[in-house]
Amino acid sequence: MTIDIKVPVLPESVADASIATWHVAVGDKVSRDQSLVDIETDKVVLEVVAPADGVVSEILFAQGDTVLGEQVIAKFESGASAAKTSSAPAPSKADTSNKKGEAVEIKVPVLPESVADATIATWHVKPGEAISRDQNLVDIETDKVVLEVVAPADGMLSEILAEEGATVNGEQVIAHFTAGTLPAASGAPAKAESAAPAAEENDALSPSVRRLLAEKGLDATKIKGTGKGGRVTKEDVEKFLQAPAPSTAKAGSAAPVPALALGNRTEKRVPMTRLRKTIATRLLESKNSTAMLTTFNEVNMKPIMDLRKQYQDSFEKRHGIRLGFMSFYVKAVTEALKRFPEVNASIDGDDICYHNYFDISIAVSTPRGLVTPILRDCDALGMAGIESGIRDLALKGRDGKLTMEDMQGGNFTITNGGVFGSLLSTPIINLPQSAILGMHKIQDRPMAVNGKVEILPMMYLALSYDHRIIDGKESVGFLVTIKEMLEDPTRLLLDV
Repeated sequence: MTIDIKVPVLPESVADASIATWHVAVGDKVSRDQSLVDIETDKVVLEVVAPADGVVSEILFAQGDTVLGEQVIAKFESGASAAKTSSAPAPSKADTSNKKGEAVEIKVPVLPESVADATIATWHVKPGEAISRDQNLVDIETDKVVLEVVAPADGMLSEILAEEGATVNGEQVIAHFTAGTLPAASGAPAKAESAAPAAEENDALSPSVRRLLAEKGLDATKIKGTGKGGRVTKEDVEKFLQAPAPSTAKAGSAAPVPALALGNRTEKRVPMTRLRKTIATRLLESKNSTAMLTTFNEVNMKPIMDLRKQYQDSFEKRHGIRLGFMSFYVKAVTEALKRFPEVNASIDGDDICYHNYFDISIAVSTPRGLVTPILRDCDALGMAGIESGIRDLALKGRDGKLTMEDMQGGNFTITNGGVFGSLLSTPIINLPQSAILGMHKIQDRPMAVNGKVEILPMMYLALSYDHRIIDGKESVGFLVTIKEMLEDPTRLLLDV
C-alpha cells in the first residue's frame, strides 16, 4: 500500500518550513517509527517517522527545499513484502572472547568552575557488553547541559563505579573499560547469539521511542515489543503505561483496606531530572528576587510577511538558509537595546552593570526542558548570520549537544511561545538579566486602519522587566521601538 509522507501541521505563526536532513534514500527498507526526515521551522526541528515497516519509494523534496504544512514530501510503500529479508545472521557486537586488552579509566569530563558537581543520568551500556570506539557510554547531567562520555576505543565495559542518579565531580572515575580488539569466541556461540538480539533491539529503537522512554523513565527491556523482531514501538510503550500496576500483596498477609476503584486512573511518581530541578529553582528565584512587571503591545506582522514572501527565494539561494521571523525579532531587539541601555544592564549587588555588547538568549524547547543558549554579538550579525546561528542552536538543543559555552552569559532573552500556539503570556525573567521579550501566535484580527476595518495578521508582544532597574518610561519605549521596527522593517536598514 502506498502512503503519503507529509509535513506535520505547522502553527499559524509559522508560514513554512524547510527540509533539514533526509535520513533515508529511495529504495531503503525502513522500520516502523524509524526517523525518515528532519523538518526545520523558525525555531524547532520536527521529526517525521515511518508509519509502518516498508520501503521509501519516492522523495519529492530535497534537503534545503521549502515546504508547507501537510504538504506531501515523499511516497512510502508499506507491507510485509517490504520487510528486510537478509538470510545472513547479523553480526553481534556481543561476540567477545575472554581476551583482555588495556585497562582504561572512564572519567567525568572537566566541569566549568561555575558547576560544582553533576549527576549520572543514563548508562547506555552494561558491564560485559562489546563497545565500538566513540559509542556513547553514559549521559552526565549538569545544571544546564547534558555531557556525553564516549568509548575511547573498541573494547568492553568491565565495571561501573557510579550508578544512575549518583552525584559525581569533575574528572571522577565512574567506570573501568577494557580496550583492545575482542575477536569472536568460537567456543561460546550460544551466549553470543542470545546477546545479539538485545544489542540489535537497543540499536533499532526509533528516536521517538527512545525519547518517550526517557520522558517516562521506562526500561525498554521490561516492555514486550510487537514490532518486527520483537522491537518496541510507540504503541507498545503507551499500552505499557496504561496497563494496571501488578499486585504486590503477599500470600497470607492481612487484607488491604478497600480503596476506591480507579480503573485505568493510575499515577506514576518519578524524580525530577537535574535540569528540571535547576529550571524550577531559577524560575522561583526570579519571581521572588525581582520586582517583575509585564507590559504589552501588539504588532502588525503583514509588512514582514510580505517582505519574506518577496525575498524568500533569492535570500535562500544566496545564503543557503531560509529567511524566518526570528532574525527580524533579534535585529529589532538589538537595535532597541542600543537605544535603551538600562534594558541591556543587570544588577550586581548594589551596582548596575551596563553591557556594551549584545548577546541574546534564545529560548529553545528540548526533550529535557526549556534552555536558553546564547547568540553572541548580534549587532555584528546580518540576517543570514542570525538565521544560521539560531538553526545551529536549535539542532544542538534537539540532539542534546549544547555545551556550557553555549549556555553561559546573555544580556536579554527572546522566547517565542507562538510556535506552540500561545496567544498571550507573561514570561519570567532569566536571571541575572533584567528583561525578557515574549513573542506569540500570529492571528488574523479585525483592526481599525484609517477609519476602516481591515483583517491583519497581528501578534501580541509581552516585555517582562525588573522594575528595580528599568522604569516604565524605558520599558514602554523599548517595546514601542520593537513594534515600530517590526511594522516598518526599513527602519532596521536605515537605523531610524
